[in-house]
Amino acid sequence: MSVLVNERIDALLETTSRSFYPTLKYLPKKTRGQIGLLYLLARVADTIADTKHGETEFLLDHLEAYNAVVQGRADVLPDFTKLAEMQVNEHEAALLRNVPEVIAGLAEYSPEDQQRMLECLDIIVGGQSLDLQRFGPANEGGDISALSDDVDLDDYTFRVAGCVGVFWTKMSLAHLMSLSPEDEALFMERGVRFGKALQMINILRDIPEDLRFGRCYIPEATLAEVGLKPQDLLDDRNLEAFRPLYDRYLDLTNEHLEAATAYIHMIPETQFRLKASCMLPVLVGQRTVTLLREGNILNSEDRIKVTRDEMKTYARKLLRALLIPGGVKRLLEKNKDC
Repeated sequence: MSVLVNERIDALLETTSRSFYPTLKYLPKKTRGQIGLLYLLARVADTIADTKHGETEFLLDHLEAYNAVVQGRADVLPDFTKLAEMQVNEHEAALLRNVPEVIAGLAEYSPEDQQRMLECLDIIVGGQSLDLQRFGPANEGGDISALSDDVDLDDYTFRVAGCVGVFWTKMSLAHLMSLSPEDEALFMERGVRFGKALQMINILRDIPEDLRFGRCYIPEATLAEVGLKPQDLLDDRNLEAFRPLYDRYLDLTNEHLEAATAYIHMIPETQFRLKASCMLPVLVGQRTVTLLREGNILNSEDRIKVTRDEMKTYARKLLRALLIPGGVKRLLEKNKDC
């Protein structure tokens, strides 16, 4: 990637991602740029879809027009000036003002890598479009809608994150490592579950905030099993009734994280940067699940998250683990029980 484009893309990445940027720094150079660029392309779509605007069609039109240009199906981008002005986060506003530059970054890579990025982005945008059609814009004070059942939930986690596991795996196999056909299939399956794990954590951590904007990703059918409706999750006094169902979803998330750990063990020891880039989100994910089990996750005033200081601590532990034979396995096992 040219120096100027690389610097601009890197600056946008650093300001728009608190949690992903440290992971990106660990990645091998052969895949770092492509993965970082896909993140920005997807973040543009996410910013469009999450803009606080009253008209669903307005956001859908901008989202689909943006994707059409990126995919090469159209030539003219929509005007993002109005959307940029509506952003509360100035970094996201800056991202929307620099969409042409982000798209131009695609030209720095091979046609094969471009296709991998575009395939993944298309799935992500499809999921965001479905979200807008299902819930409408993320505006406060509206009616609450919920996913129907666990099939919808699994589909959603694949569209917005599991497909990233597919992309990450394809990039790793294309540029960094090789496996037998049987192991490739297993590696891909575990990569999908890796992505789903991270999205489940987002869903389970952000319940109060999503409800505030009329969105409930806990399926209506499973809530009914414990005698609750989506609106009941607004009252943290319902935590006791909700907790068994919530713990069930945390157990599912842990199962996905176990698959992610197995994914990391399939990466050759020589690819220590790739291992590190995968380990950091798993370590943070394991810690977040532990915190979610302990906290009142229906209390909107007590948002649970891993702090910046904890992130730095994990980064230091990770570097030490990579230097010690067997250190990766021990760190993952120890962290799971914390």
